[in-house]
Amino acid sequence: MVNITLNTHHHTKGVIANLTETGEMPNPTLIRILIISATVDAAMSELCSALPASDFDCACLPFSEEIIETIEEQNPDLLLVDMDSFQTFAERQAVSRKLKTHTRLPVIACLSEDVLKDMDYTIGIDDFAVKPIRPAEIIARAKHILWKTGSIASENLIKHGDMVIDLVKYEVFVAGRIIDLSFKEYELLKVLVSNKGRVLTRQVLLDKVWGDDYYGGDRTVDVHIRRLRSKIEDADHSFVQTVRNVGYKFKE
Repeated sequence: MVNITLNTHHHTKGVIANLTETGEMPNPTLIRILIISATVDAAMSELCSALPASDFDCACLPFSEEIIETIEEQNPDLLLVDMDSFQTFAERQAVSRKLKTHTRLPVIACLSEDVLKDMDYTIGIDDFAVKPIRPAEIIARAKHILWKTGSIASENLIKHGDMVIDLVKYEVFVAGRIIDLSFKEYELLKVLVSNKGRVLTRQVLLDKVWGDDYYGGDRTVDVHIRRLRSKIEDADHSFVQTVRNVGYKFKE
């Protein structure tokens, strides 16, 4: 595993100053996350090591009086703050306010359930993740926040409410949670979303997803729709509407 650290004495403008195993600087076009902690522990270092595999640049930085100047020099897209590393409620408030006031960057708080109970969400936290932290969750939440703020190119993403579809990685997120879809389920969802509000017959969906040379019955669409809805919908999210005797549409 690569141990990624930040050299605060030799900054590179606009690029997170961590090195790959080959000693090369990371691609400056990637999404850049800066992890801030009172003391960088093994869990945060491990998270930082995992993110580059998903097209993120990442570095860990201990909190200090010069934090704002360092952030400006590093030019990240998003800040990830280890709230557990700050001992008191007052410290967590002060850190959050300082980062949000002086940087205007999106902030994701990483915290335990105990700290979560006392967290003040009026101080500039955009989102949070409860420990133990999973890289896939951080990636989903980061993409969701950056999409909302216009920091990710929209041509590669489709967004509807809490749903985000990454057309490059063939990934679907609902409320920051990655959804495990089969290829046909993904293609079916993409067709429905791309025709939002329009009723698509089963035959149209068959032609678009399965192709003109598919000779099975159109009830296969119903089966795949049921599976798709069971994965993307819950008590708080409803995306697909059945139009009786006709087909389906994605709700506007």
